[in-house]
Amino acid sequence: MNILITICARGGSKGIPGKNIRNLDGIPLINYTLDLAKKVQIKYKAVITLSTDDWAIKNAAKNCGITTKYERPFDLATDEAGKIETITHVLEYEEESRNMRFDFILDLDVTSPLRNMEDIDDAFKELMNVPEAKNLFSVNTASKNPYFNMVQQNDEGFYSLVKSNDELNVLTRQSAPKVYDMNASFYWYRRSFFENREKSVITNKSLIFKMNHICFDLDHEVDILFMEFLIKNNHLDFRL
Repeated sequence: MNILITICARGGSKGIPGKNIRNLDGIPLINYTLDLAKKVQIKYKAVITLSTDDWAIKNAAKNCGITTKYERPFDLATDEAGKIETITHVLEYEEESRNMRFDFILDLDVTSPLRNMEDIDDAFKELMNVPEAKNLFSVNTASKNPYFNMVQQNDEGFYSLVKSNDELNVLTRQSAPKVYDMNASFYWYRRSFFENREKSVITNKSLIFKMNHICFDLDHEVDILFMEFLIKNNHLDFRL
């Protein structure tokens, strides 16, 4: 069983400039992902690959013991480039250069580092237990629910629930159908996912792995401050 771990980190972040190598509790953000990737590498004899267009990110990875000859093409380093096509390109590069085929791909997102080896192991077991599943991605229980307290503008210019609950008669959040937030932390894929040229991570045969501890993506400066506070003051509800 061959596993490829992909770490995709371009250099052009606009929301938080230099986000991928920004210090988080005195450690470059990417190091949290690289350290976990190395643990997965040891357990599963996996291959780690880095997809980046930025020399500073490559240098940070090198300082953490991860090197690569792969160069992400310019057209895959723009705001418009999709994650699936980015992974596909580096996957095909690694298979060709190593003359081997990978059975599973684990994508670890640099900007959502609140996960541990137990999460990765348990999620992989869930994917393995459902042979027809194409992929699996991490989620948390959503704080808002489209059947109860999320609204959108309708054709008349007024606002109504995103999801109609007329038939469900949902009167409380607890009675609404369960929904989840994708927390962008990690994604397991079968190789067949890329053979089928899927356009979205959400397919007709996707699984979720519900993380029962805090996990969120870094999109704004306040997210950095909040995550750093949690780590520095030992307020995480799990062990990194």
